[in-house]
Amino acid sequence: MQDQYILAIDHGTSGIKAAIVSSRGKVMDFEFEETPILFLPGGGAEQDPHDWWRALINTSKKLVGKSAVAPEAITAVCVSSTFSTTVAVDAAGVPLMNAVTWMDYRGAEYVERFMKGFPSVCGYNLFKILRWLPKTGGGPTLSGKDDIAHVLLIKHRFPEIYARTHMFLPSKDYLNLRLTGEFAASFDSIQLFWVTDIRDVDHIRYDDNLIRCLGIERQKLPPLKKATEILGPLKKAVAEEIGLTGDVKVVMGSPDHQSALVGSGAVRDFEGHLYIGTSSWVQAIVPFKKTDVFRSIAAFPSAIPGKYQSVNEQDMAGECLDFILEKVLQARPGHGRDPSMDIYADLDAIVGRVPAGSYKLIFTPWLNGERTPVDDTALRGGLYNISKTTNQDQIVRAVMEGVAYNTRWSLKYVERFIRRKFGHLNMIGGGAKSDAWCQIFADVLQREIRQVENPMQANARGAALIAAVALGRIAFADIPGLTQIRRVFQPDPAHRAIYDELYGEFLNIYHANRGMFRRLNRKSA
Repeated sequence: MQDQYILAIDHGTSGIKAAIVSSRGKVMDFEFEETPILFLPGGGAEQDPHDWWRALINTSKKLVGKSAVAPEAITAVCVSSTFSTTVAVDAAGVPLMNAVTWMDYRGAEYVERFMKGFPSVCGYNLFKILRWLPKTGGGPTLSGKDDIAHVLLIKHRFPEIYARTHMFLPSKDYLNLRLTGEFAASFDSIQLFWVTDIRDVDHIRYDDNLIRCLGIERQKLPPLKKATEILGPLKKAVAEEIGLTGDVKVVMGSPDHQSALVGSGAVRDFEGHLYIGTSSWVQAIVPFKKTDVFRSIAAFPSAIPGKYQSVNEQDMAGECLDFILEKVLQARPGHGRDPSMDIYADLDAIVGRVPAGSYKLIFTPWLNGERTPVDDTALRGGLYNISKTTNQDQIVRAVMEGVAYNTRWSLKYVERFIRRKFGHLNMIGGGAKSDAWCQIFADVLQREIRQVENPMQANARGAALIAAVALGRIAFADIPGLTQIRRVFQPDPAHRAIYDELYGEFLNIYHANRGMFRRLNRKSA
């Protein structure tokens, strides 16, 4: 069949990327616009949804105007957006306050207050958590970074906003509302509200008992649809502003985790992908529902109807590199945020001047606490074993290695969760543009790393492929054959000993200092 084209919106923490992607996953062109984030005392991290919308319109309009394809060939729009970013809107769909992002943990106290009690397991009252686990595959996390914690935050700290809220929407579904005028969420985007029964992945529904337990109103939650359903036609006024013509459909789409999996090409059972963006994760499609409550890993609904996806998240990854370059070394800012800025060749040259192990300099990437494999908002990052001969090049490599050590820590439990080792991992996200970082991951993880072509476009490509399935252009089974691998990285045996040693010390740093972090940061956490 002749290709159709999708306007794919990749809404990340740092900005909006609009891409035109063919129904077979070929990225034709893209535009990017940064959106600011506001960090507040006590763990607040907010964004203005109006900034998202302006960036969506600006990037889409520029992109369509560049005429990479004829506007009439663009037949659908599909959004991928950050998982667990929450927008409270009124009946007209207008945001009542800034969006509460996935990095915001101000709601932790309300989750802890709700979940505590004797007998307690890992901070959860045993009887309370057992109401959730069988149905939802997890429960409200004590870190306070889930959608439900954001809702509880608004209810208790901003009661006037809560009272005026018509619906709480995941960020993807807020953008879909602006595109179509329709209130809805997908089975995967609603997951971290922790109020859906996912035991039958083909018949996911709200659980009224859980909703009542949390003390929230059912009518404030949106209707649910599959990621591959057509939500509705693109609003005429929006289409005209962007420059699109004809009948343009808006597909429900998925959050970033689920879109990234599709865009990585690893859509078959037990095929893993590694994402390195602002945050990071190792995930795979699994044919079962299961939860590891101790390591914050669970099987949740995926973008693929009838399939679960193992989900976990390392809080900071590429953002650690941004932080070191901008705030410590005062190098060029935003190196990984704007896809049009490619300085990875420079970074690879820097890293190449430093031997594996960075002269035993160790970086811990817990700049915003951690989620996986430990759920602890009090943890903080650091550089260990600094000497007077330590230089910038060594620090940059140590940061890359520290992110990889944390991923190795998480990988251990992900592979235990899926009951097998990954033969290889498809690597995507901004970090995958760095050949040096791909090799570091191969060496530290002792796994083959497959660098997916155009790795920064994986979320947009995933959104487009979800739309292509919705339009009947392809099936999910076709996606592995449509995924191009740029380069394969094998573990270097010469680096195994040094990385095994430093990984062991990385874990020792955590165990030796977690008490100190809690004493220092518990109030701010």
